[in-house]
Amino acid sequence: MSINPDKPIKFSPLHRLQWEEAQQKDVILYPEGMVELNQSSAEILKLCDGTRNLAQIVSDLELKFATSGLINDITAFLEVALKNGWIQQD
Repeated sequence: MSINPDKPIKFSPLHRLQWEEAQQKDVILYPEGMVELNQSSAEILKLCDGTRNLAQIVSDLELKFATSGLINDITAFLEVALKNGWIQQD
């Protein structure tokens, strides 16, 4: 599986993305456990709401952090997220 750049990306309904006070970071919760996220990963996943495709996510993050050239890093992370079932595309 790989990211289709034209299709919207949404966070999996089988997982939950939330701030975990004990770890002082965002985490993905699922029945078998928890994945701690760094700030960059959490920012990417927060935009996976089913309304944005890859280009829109990249654009929003480059605008938010006043930078450019994030496409490769964001794509690489989203490929991992897709393989792990954290996100999905219809």
